[in-house]
Amino acid sequence: MDTIFALATAHGKAGVSVVRISGALAWDAGRALCGDLPESHKAAVRNMKDSEGVLVDQALVLPFEGEKSFTGEPVVELHLHGSTAIVARVMELLSLSNGLRLAEPGEFTRRALENGKLDLAQVEGLADLIDAETEAQRRQALRVLAGELGRTAEGWRSHLIRAASLLEATIDFADEDVPMDVTPEVRDLVTRTRMEISKEAESVKTAERIRSGFEVAIIGAPNVGKSTLLNAIAGRDAAITSEYAGTTRDVIEVKLDLNGLAVTLLDTAGLRETEDFVERIGIDRAIARAKDADMRVFLKENAEDSLAFDASEGDLEVLGKADARPISSGLSVSGKTGEGVDALVSAISDTLLRRSASAGVATRERHRQALLLSEQYLGVALSGLEQGPDFYDVVAEDMRSAIRALNSLIGRVDVENLLDEIFASFCLGK
Repeated sequence: MDTIFALATAHGKAGVSVVRISGALAWDAGRALCGDLPESHKAAVRNMKDSEGVLVDQALVLPFEGEKSFTGEPVVELHLHGSTAIVARVMELLSLSNGLRLAEPGEFTRRALENGKLDLAQVEGLADLIDAETEAQRRQALRVLAGELGRTAEGWRSHLIRAASLLEATIDFADEDVPMDVTPEVRDLVTRTRMEISKEAESVKTAERIRSGFEVAIIGAPNVGKSTLLNAIAGRDAAITSEYAGTTRDVIEVKLDLNGLAVTLLDTAGLRETEDFVERIGIDRAIARAKDADMRVFLKENAEDSLAFDASEGDLEVLGKADARPISSGLSVSGKTGEGVDALVSAISDTLLRRSASAGVATRERHRQALLLSEQYLGVALSGLEQGPDFYDVVAEDMRSAIRALNSLIGRVDVENLLDEIFASFCLGK
């Protein structure tokens, strides 16, 4: 493949800027600029010069052999002084080198995938890690980048290959020294794997929320203090407050970091009967958005006030304007004075943290669809298994389809995997 190069750090003036070169000609390009390179995987300072011997910069140079590099190819990293002029000159010199070209977006990571340094899930984990803004997002992205999803899927894959190989042995090598009835072991392997896949698929929604952020809607009647409460939590005037009902017409969003979780607070229009057409649209939007949110804070004037719609598990009912009422036994807040706000924020955080604890290592809808498809094929395989050995060939194909559904997570599976398992388990072909 072409040897590629690009600026690996952000554009603009900085203390240090890193230019990465990857490909078969990477070390030659490094030597052309630096004269010689340090030993692989060791850094050293070198004077970088152009073709006329003019000094361009003093850089920390770090070469990698293919098996030790991020991309799986020979790599040279040039740690430059972060001047825009220096970076521009180095990039110009590299573009003039024969056989080198500017990398396309994501091409270094793509090469890491193609060279087996990362699987597809790890690539997604790397992207999530770069985008992470909260502690929970960082931890989740690192789990995926470290290959936890790939290892989990590899475990399922090995179980299914084992189950399929038992059936293949029964079908193709019936006269050899193989178990006569493989049904119990196959049933156990498929059942356990299917249950684990189903559990992981169910946890994707929560993992997605950790990655993209939870939504918490504040909902209640007009002038109950929703916008004032939102401003108090946000620490700024994010929403307009007024003594007149119907001030908030649209949904106002404020993004926060609550105990390491990305949370978007939603201030919604006050719920009431109205003849105002525009306000009615705002109320309808408020109800729809609140129902779609991960959690709702029902802010009420009085404890006996009814809710606009049924609360879900984890929703909070809170009395507003705590500064203007006697001390209550329930959760009460005042956005005006700040009374009870910390307790409310803690209650929201605790609820979302409990939900986050159920998150698995699959984090995207793509993962969930692959898991559900695999689970579906395994359900069909279990049904076929109960019909006896005459259906083993169909069941084996269903399990192969389940394995193929997992391919999008960890890679390809072919018939050689099944044959290797058969020979290893039953000493066939001796």
